[in-house]
Amino acid sequence: MTAYELSRHGARSPAGLLLAAGEGSRLGRPKALVELDGERLVDRGVRTLRDGGCAPVLVVAGAAQVEVIGAVVVPNPDWRDGMGSSLRAGLGALPPACPAVVVALVDQPKVTAAAVARLIAAHDAGAEVAVATYGGAPRNPVLLRVAHFAAAAEAAVGDRGARGFLRAHPDLVTHVPCDDVASPADIDTPADLAAFTDRG
Repeated sequence: MTAYELSRHGARSPAGLLLAAGEGSRLGRPKALVELDGERLVDRGVRTLRDGGCAPVLVVAGAAQVEVIGAVVVPNPDWRDGMGSSLRAGLGALPPACPAVVVALVDQPKVTAAAVARLIAAHDAGAEVAVATYGGAPRNPVLLRVAHFAAAAEAAVGDRGARGFLRAHPDLVTHVPCDDVASPADIDTPADLAAFTDRG
């Protein structure tokens, strides 16, 4: 998808935003390029967002330059400042008529299209902000309605991403249980990756 196609894309569906700019310091390589079951994590994340109902899908890249089929890559030259800078870059690149966005992280490969679809269903039912929960605890992905893009971007500092905004506005948040369809387990270290590989 070209930048022109992105700008012309219909806005009936929430967009997808995959944060994939980090260098993976504890892992020893950028997580976006890590392969799991023969598929790069960045491609897996894009596929999950698209299959869950997001269109268009944007990928925020930084430490590693990536090309991703079916997504628009948004460069984040400030990726060293943390996840907050990637969220700001991604929100700033969304189409003007975008009604909402589902934000996901590249290092959580067990987040599924079913979890994304549940967040979109909550949005369709009127939720301002929808957050996937596991064991009752809010994690990722997160859906933000367009009215909250600016406030979420302003609160995105360091490695907090959307966390600061969510904690400041609990009244806006709809919790969406996803225990039965997904997991927030992430890949931070070589041991984490080995565990995912062993699980299959």
